[in-house]
Amino acid sequence: MAIKKTDTALFLQHAQLYPVLDVRSPGEYDHAHIPGAFSLPLFDNEQRKIIGTAYKQQSREKAIKAGLDFFGPKMKAMVEAVEQITKSLGQKQVNTLQDPESPIVLVHCWRGGMRSNAVAWLLNLYGFNVYLLDGGYKAYRNHVLQQFEKDYVFKIVGGYTGSGKTYIIQQLQNLSQPVIDLEGLASHKGSAFGGIGLPPQPSQEMFENLLAKALQEKTTTEPTWLEDESQRIGRLNIPHGLWNTMRQCQVCFLDIPFKERLDHIMKEYSNLDKDRLEEAITRIQKRLGPLQTKTALGFLLNEDLKSCFDILLKYYDKNYLKSLHNREKIDALLNKIPASAVDSISNTEKLLACEMVKK
Repeated sequence: MAIKKTDTALFLQHAQLYPVLDVRSPGEYDHAHIPGAFSLPLFDNEQRKIIGTAYKQQSREKAIKAGLDFFGPKMKAMVEAVEQITKSLGQKQVNTLQDPESPIVLVHCWRGGMRSNAVAWLLNLYGFNVYLLDGGYKAYRNHVLQQFEKDYVFKIVGGYTGSGKTYIIQQLQNLSQPVIDLEGLASHKGSAFGGIGLPPQPSQEMFENLLAKALQEKTTTEPTWLEDESQRIGRLNIPHGLWNTMRQCQVCFLDIPFKERLDHIMKEYSNLDKDRLEEAITRIQKRLGPLQTKTALGFLLNEDLKSCFDILLKYYDKNYLKSLHNREKIDALLNKIPASAVDSISNTEKLLACEMVKK
């Protein structure tokens, strides 16, 4: 059994079947990693720092010796950890690349250098079939960034705040329509209030990795549904190339009455923590204006949430309308679809029946 190097495209193809072992430090992994990869650090954060200092201030040889001091005691534990991973995945049932009795693992570090080669040697010595990512995580990141420059065909679900667009995206997914849930990947609903009650957002780099994976599973010929978003979702940004593509695609705009959307917002946000709502209103006070901010906070303090949300919804309507029309050839791209209520099932049917998006 030989250790084999593979390019990023083939590595990711294999990753659909076999475990990816990220041997970078825990800090590197926690910041961002290949989606689905297992963390198998050769060195912890402090050890990596020590080795890096030795390399810079002393010599390559000193750094390697320091690394061997750390590597030796953990060899057995690393092998056993990988055994557990492959057993938990029941990998022998899908092992078709080499010897069916020898589990396959995919290994990478930052640049495809000494860390991944050391772990690959150990695992191969023990009996694993090992595939190394040529160029490491750095090559993978180049691959990720390239995905955002492709000419995708999107169908954009548009509508003012409170139109239930997120639920429509979910309903489309349930109907096996090609969908990418941008807000789900970003762990944020988009507005100043969009992070309340949700897990922390990933790093920008991790968001891009997740988004690239979602795009990779689509084609550039089959239209994919996306929710209309500003370029910024919480503290994350949709990559510029992808954002430009989205702005040139058809927008199916669900035109739902203000009252219906306000009632929907009440159901969505009325039970959220009032302190978090106050913080969110304060964050947009420069754009909302001092008078409207004071009035909205007053309503919130007096538990008059409907009046508070009325002010905020009008603010977001104004901003969304401006963003909607800040597109080239908007008259040709925009298709308004009247809807009487916030109803994901009914409104999804309206979208799919729309002549503009028929195949």
